[in-house]
Amino acid sequence: MREVTFINRNRKRWQDFEQKIVNPQRLQPDELADHYIQLTDDLSYARTFYPGSSIVQYLNNLGSKAYHLIYQNKKEKSTRLQTFWTQELPRDIYKARHDFLLSLAIFVISMVIGVVSALNNDDFVRLILGDQYVNMTLDNIEKGDPLAVYGNMSELPMFLLITGNNIMVSFVVFLFGLLTPLGTAFNLFRNGVMVGAFQAFFYQHSLLTVSSLGIYLHGTLELSAIVLAGGAGIMLGKSMLFPGTLPRNTAFVNGVKKGTKIMLGLVPFFILAGVIEGFITRYYNQMGIFVNLLIIGISLTLIIGYFIYYPIYIHKRLTQNLTDHEQQTGN
Repeated sequence: MREVTFINRNRKRWQDFEQKIVNPQRLQPDELADHYIQLTDDLSYARTFYPGSSIVQYLNNLGSKAYHLIYQNKKEKSTRLQTFWTQELPRDIYKARHDFLLSLAIFVISMVIGVVSALNNDDFVRLILGDQYVNMTLDNIEKGDPLAVYGNMSELPMFLLITGNNIMVSFVVFLFGLLTPLGTAFNLFRNGVMVGAFQAFFYQHSLLTVSSLGIYLHGTLELSAIVLAGGAGIMLGKSMLFPGTLPRNTAFVNGVKKGTKIMLGLVPFFILAGVIEGFITRYYNQMGIFVNLLIIGISLTLIIGYFIYYPIYIHKRLTQNLTDHEQQTGN
């Protein structure tokens, strides 16, 4: 059978099932099982006759969703929070991995633009950061404590202020995805230029190493979370522009749900960044290089481990379980 004939013959059934699993409560167990059996048959057929086709990946993803619905933990009410962190969120992060990569690229490029602009135009830093902040920092540099701004407020109020502001900024970056991915990209660009100009400003005063050690104590988590929020916003915008095989409204609702879950998953990381910035960063000059690098290293390991390595691990495990089940059922 030609591939186009195979797709045309089964497309309606696949699309109907894809829409139904958006609200799995409406699916009867027998109906779900029948769909799953048919999907595994279709997947096996496609793997045999069209191994290099995108239809194999499509059916594998659809089969994975069906597998999860059938074999998910029955004690969902008591383990819902655990499942969110160990299963649901990592799966959504993996599916949006290309959006996160695009978000990172936009942020890094905008940082470079901020650095180059600041180094070539003395007024650029004041334009981006404001005269008041620049003048205050120059005074602190003269006093020998360039990051004294982190000690101007007592710990708890600063923690609350910084955490609230970071969460607000990240949700703005995400919600601008409602204006298509360009809305989120604009906010990422603006934040990246600010960070680049900030770093260039300290470089011009021969303080790049000192400032980086202090700033990235909390900035490793904070900036990573903003980039991840950007990825969620890009995914939200794409769900409206490129709904795929789903109706546009259904694709948009799915994008909102997945994006919101990712944003909720970022909140603890913003809180942790706020704790570091409010209670620890003020002592950057007293802790020594080793302690500073240790905190930065732990933060970076946490981000890479949970948002890169773990989602890949969960995806591979789910795919392997699906393959094992197909082999056991003789498909």
